[in-house]
Amino acid sequence: MTTITTMHDTSLLQLMWLASPALPIGGFSYSEGLEAAVESARVTTELEAAAWLLDQLELSLARGDLAVLAQAIPAWRATDASRIAALNTWVLQTRESSELRAQTEQMGRSLLEWLRNHTTATPSQIGLLAELQPTYPLAFALAASATGAPVRECLLAYAFGWAENMVQAAIKSVPLGQSAGQRILSALSAAIPAAIDHALLLPDHARQAFSPMLAILSAQHEVQYSRLFRS
Repeated sequence: MTTITTMHDTSLLQLMWLASPALPIGGFSYSEGLEAAVESARVTTELEAAAWLLDQLELSLARGDLAVLAQAIPAWRATDASRIAALNTWVLQTRESSELRAQTEQMGRSLLEWLRNHTTATPSQIGLLAELQPTYPLAFALAASATGAPVRECLLAYAFGWAENMVQAAIKSVPLGQSAGQRILSALSAAIPAAIDHALLLPDHARQAFSPMLAILSAQHEVQYSRLFRS
């Protein structure tokens, strides 16, 4: 019983580490189009920021990255190289602006370098990831797969890490106070489990990345004159 508890604690701590904004992969430097939404006056208040991020969670993340993760983690555990490559290609092909693609590539490379300096993944797994043009979801899936945690818990860690970064982006760009940020994070935390349940059920043909306004704002952000964030 003691061994089982220790392994569970270790898995939980590793997931908390992966979800932390302190993980050196640069997630804090992206707003994923939110800064452009602020610039165009689509998001100017706490309520609008909360609604924007909840929509992004349910319409974009749950149908895209979280669904990819739900399939990529078992693929890493089974060393299914063709499946891993196919999922990575899907992520690259569905990034609808150069900024969004650059973000997933940069964070994927950074997490790959982090993995090279830890014992989280095996050398063969790291080599397989390095052979790809690694995206962040596939790199995260590798790191999470090595924790031994259930897939759903891995998705919870990914989604909360995303939510925390995006709330910080809202606080800086709208701008908002810390209390407002905590209320938004609370709303996102309440919505995350249902988003994950949806993602876990999606087959390949139902997975999608169709968020046209997000893509338009991301493209506009590429030429935005004054900005805090890289996307």
